[in-house]
Amino acid sequence: MKLTNTTVLGTGVLGSQILFQTAYHGLPVIGYDISDAALQLAADRLDSLVNEYASFFGNPAKAKAARESIQLTSDMATAVRDADLVIEAVPENLKIKEETYQKLSSFAPQRTIFATNSSTLLPSDISPFTGRPAQFLALHYANNIWKNNTGEVMGTAATSSEAYEAVVEFAECTGLVPIRVLKEQPGYVLNSLLVPFLESASHLLVNEVADASTIDTTWKLGTGAPYGPFEIYDIVGLNTAYHISSHGDETSKKFAEMLMTQYIDQGKLGVATGEGFYKYD
Repeated sequence: MKLTNTTVLGTGVLGSQILFQTAYHGLPVIGYDISDAALQLAADRLDSLVNEYASFFGNPAKAKAARESIQLTSDMATAVRDADLVIEAVPENLKIKEETYQKLSSFAPQRTIFATNSSTLLPSDISPFTGRPAQFLALHYANNIWKNNTGEVMGTAATSSEAYEAVVEFAECTGLVPIRVLKEQPGYVLNSLLVPFLESASHLLVNEVADASTIDTTWKLGTGAPYGPFEIYDIVGLNTAYHISSHGDETSKKFAEMLMTQYIDQGKLGVATGEGFYKYD
């Protein structure tokens, strides 16, 4: 089962990176989002990724060609009509995902495999909405895909071995290191490590133990890590951080409220908008 034609549903920060990563490795790819306004933002993100890929891989011509090959549309039927693989990267909200998959299943060919990039929901939470549980699983990307190139592959009890292996092969063909997750685990491997770390940082902030900059500096100096937790929040996007924190304990919910009132309501969503906990050029 060879997966060639790819569609990415959702063109936010990570969705745009999935598009570019796939195109850079020579596969045809289409990005879908719900409006022309969303697609314009996606186009801007894709334009900025040209420089990222050119700098990292040292091949500006290939990066430019990848950008030019990516198609964008707000018509789902057009986006998926020839898809071998659909990668879903819509917001971390089960209702939104349910509506997306119910619509998707009516448009996609029967052969098409569906993969969710959800970082917090189990694929078995979503599988009943897909209409094809044997051809559904999770393929989770890390942010800054071009250098943090893990691809966590996690199926459900209903996922066929053929679909699983096809997605593993797709991950390899698009420059990822496949991480075979052997059983369903909330957060997979990466976020099972990352989310508690970020949550600990948010609790320090909410409880006024230290400010964001101090917490980041402490972590970077103490461990040699390139980013602190609040820099990571900005990279991931504060909308995503909000959705995750709003389902946590009381302190996490206070952090979610802080994100909404002090950042999201002000249009400060992180790196994608030029400002979050920090300002960016």
